[in-house]
Amino acid sequence: MAKTIAPYGSWPSPIDAALVASHDGRPEYLGTVGEEVWWTEPRPEEGGRRALMRLPAGGGEARSVLPAPWNVRNRVIEYGGRPWAGATRTDDGPLVVFTHFADQRLYAVAPDSPEQKPWPLTPAAQLVPGGLRWCDPVVLPEGPAGPEVWCVLEEFTGEGPTDLRRVIAAVPLDGSAAEDRSVVRELTDDTSRFVTGPRLSSDGTRAAWLAWDHPAMPWDGTRVMTARVTDAGRFENVRTVAGGPEESVAQVEWAPDGALLLASDESGWWNLQRLDLDAAASDPAARRDLCPREEEFAAGLWRIGQTWFEPLDGGLIAALHGKGSMRLGILDPQTGELADTTGPWTEWADLATAGTRVIGVAAGPQTSYEVVEIDTRTGHSRVVAAHHKDAVDPAHYPQPQERTFTGPDGRDIHAQVYPPHHPGYEAPEGEAPPYAVWAHGGPTGRAPLVLDLEIAYFTSRGIGVVEVNYGGSTGYGREYRNRLREQWGVVDVEDCAAVARQLAAEGEADPARLAVRGGSAGGWTTAVSLTSPAAEGLYACGTISYPILDLTGWATDETHDFESQYLESLVGPLKSVPDRYRDRSPLHHADRISVPFLLLQGLDDVICPPVQCERFLAEVDGSRVPYAYLTFEGEGHGFRRAETIIRATESELALYVQTFGITRDDVPVLELDR
Repeated sequence: MAKTIAPYGSWPSPIDAALVASHDGRPEYLGTVGEEVWWTEPRPEEGGRRALMRLPAGGGEARSVLPAPWNVRNRVIEYGGRPWAGATRTDDGPLVVFTHFADQRLYAVAPDSPEQKPWPLTPAAQLVPGGLRWCDPVVLPEGPAGPEVWCVLEEFTGEGPTDLRRVIAAVPLDGSAAEDRSVVRELTDDTSRFVTGPRLSSDGTRAAWLAWDHPAMPWDGTRVMTARVTDAGRFENVRTVAGGPEESVAQVEWAPDGALLLASDESGWWNLQRLDLDAAASDPAARRDLCPREEEFAAGLWRIGQTWFEPLDGGLIAALHGKGSMRLGILDPQTGELADTTGPWTEWADLATAGTRVIGVAAGPQTSYEVVEIDTRTGHSRVVAAHHKDAVDPAHYPQPQERTFTGPDGRDIHAQVYPPHHPGYEAPEGEAPPYAVWAHGGPTGRAPLVLDLEIAYFTSRGIGVVEVNYGGSTGYGREYRNRLREQWGVVDVEDCAAVARQLAAEGEADPARLAVRGGSAGGWTTAVSLTSPAAEGLYACGTISYPILDLTGWATDETHDFESQYLESLVGPLKSVPDRYRDRSPLHHADRISVPFLLLQGLDDVICPPVQCERFLAEVDGSRVPYAYLTFEGEGHGFRRAETIIRATESELALYVQTFGITRDDVPVLELDR
């Protein structure tokens, strides 16, 4: 059937903003309780809460364990960490502990008991609301000091964003600490600024965890800590056994035989290693690579408790790995053989194991994230929950292309190109499409190649999208990651501009209709792109979401503790290069903006607070540059509520419609101020 001829950007699409919002987010924090699989799942239509899901052993339908408004999420390091853990019991079924977002308290629930009502384990914070936070728990129904949960405690000691301490703590499961903070036992001191939750050896006599300190971020350098667990349930002989200022260990687990398994970038790539704590330090076999490759077996530890590998019964290891993407493989640590699992999924995240079963969250270019189970005995794979369902004809999905572009000095730039695509429409001959350059957040992050209905929203209407994994992104080794050291606002901006210019030079994109957009660190890259000579005259408009706009303010007291010294590596030491902080900040170059822009901001954002936007707009006002500033109550860093996502998505399209001269009558008008 012949396609209808219509200009790019004007095509009708069944993928509306409400559909985009309903598919926002993915299953996270997989774990097993006995033979059951548990995880958290987004509910955009319920105010963005995270539901705790349970899949019965042997199959069946997954169900939400807790009704609204229970929200299984926490604010440790503000990005949150693993919010739940469970254990099996001999009498009343599983016991699960979790954090509730509204008050940040730790709760327990016995879902098979007649009561089925959660009870609090920790007290409400007195000094700062929500100032006692807990994450990455391990449930010990028969712990050495009695039934407890061991986890990370983040405790605010003052009202400032960096007035806090973090320790590994033990909380009684009987609820006695719910009214008495003193009942909580602290297993470590607070000499380390950051810690992960403990991992216990199979015999319970040893604990291991990660620690790091300012100004390092966890992808810069971490330390692997171990301790002996006494009969009284305390830590002794605490020592550092691996890691350092230039070695990032992203995950640590115990092997069944008592050795430590590490995801370390000692080689320049996050690879898996085995560390025999009982071997002499001089023994070269005490620490060895299990499968040395120029691939990543981990990524940036943005949330405490993330998992990229898990030991299996029998000694094999389930491991995510890849270069620019994450596949699932089964590693034999004795031979180094790594066998990839089969199936249509090209991107994996989150792992859990139960016996010889591996459960993960996986997606592909034509499928959203699903919960997938692999039987390592048979190699059989199946989707067990969160099944992908095509809400529209998949012919409307984009057909992405993985590409490597050439940047300044001949450097490689990795990107995913999503050309406009519609099964029933095509553009007039000779017309080049408008394109939006997407800069991911982080900036130490990566844009995965998976089905994203927000991208499809634009491509199905005739607007191309290119996601740029600019220098500094994870997935391509430490050298690629380190390109951004002291070059933030330079390398990221240059790489995005190089990709846009090359697409235009190839005739794949209309050079007069290029946009740039991003959120958080991507919002920074977008704003700098609109104010930097490196991209002068390139973009016709931009969408800036919850951004950093003033480096000096952000580096002093305008962000949270976790990233409060991130700029020391991204920009340089503030005390040494204060002018660099000013020179790169969009706040001080607002007069250079000459194109329309949309600014989106959550009013509850403590990571990139609204005050940055307000100062920036005070400089823009009077310049006669058209812009729209939309704020959202109840939203923090990143949008989770369906109504917010709908308005943000439609507003971005409206900006393109007005800027690119597209004719549509199905988009709410975006009022632009001057």
